Amino acid sequence: MDKNIKIRKILIKIILITFGAFVYSMGISIFLDPNNLAPGGTTGIAIIINKITSLKTGTLVLLINLPILIFGWWKFGTRFILSTIYVTLVSSFFINALNTQVIVNYGVITHDLLLSGVAGGSLMAIGMAIVFRQGATTGGTDIIIRALRQKYKHIKSGTIFIITDAIIVSASAIIFKNIEIALYAAITIVVSNFVLDSVLYGGDSAKILYVISDNQEKIAKRILDEIEIGVTYLKAEGAYTRNDKKVIMCVCRKYNYTKIREIVREEDTNAFFIVSSANEVFGDGYKSHLTEEI
Repeated sequence: MDKNIKIRKILIKIILITFGAFVYSMGISIFLDPNNLAPGGTTGIAIIINKITSLKTGTLVLLINLPILIFGWWKFGTRFILSTIYVTLVSSFFINALNTQVIVNYGVITHDLLLSGVAGGSLMAIGMAIVFRQGATTGGTDIIIRALRQKYKHIKSGTIFIITDAIIVSASAIIFKNIEIALYAAITIVVSNFVLDSVLYGGDSAKILYVISDNQEKIAKRILDEIEIGVTYLKAEGAYTRNDKKVIMCVCRKYNYTKIREIVREEDTNAFFIVSSANEVFGDGYKSHLTEEI
């Protein structure tokens, strides 16, 4: 039984990685490559070289990735790099195949650079996020960025992507001799990184609530019963009154915040209510402490 479960998990992982690679490739081959939008990374380099040499973009992505994959094998080991090699091979295949089947047979879907940048960047980001969640990468600068994330955990992947991709976009402006296209490529990067951070980290964000009230028992009970989330009492003392107080602290998903606010308002209109954001939450009901940083 355990063996069957393990095989099922592996198959699901492969399916998700393949799907992520397909979505990623759609953004490149259908929207970005036909409009000369170089979205940074090895893909951006491949698109630039494609216009100079006419070699297929997917093939160039694979060739450019080879030395980086070797570095990844040295840095992260065989298990990690095997999945990344698979993603690189599959995405390279999909990029070439989609270019052939969609562009050749149906033509360029849109020549609107803004629409192409937004659609292509969003699809790329969604595809990367799916692949990242499965412990792999789409190759290229993803591997280098993953290595940097191990050392600088406080920096999100999207932030590092912006820095590295901006250099390649600047190069595309010089090579294509077209600043307008480069500016639209920059918009693509901003959209891509915003979507990437939203998909990767958005689900981990939450609200931290502090409630100081004379009716803390009623408020806490209602939160426990109606929202069914944990509540913690913090011991406090009023600096002016010197009276002991219990401060309610709880962490909730964003969709529960409005309901908790209603509970506080219904029980005590004079309550002191403090709300702040938590980018990541570890523990029961949220992320596991064993979750790998991505």
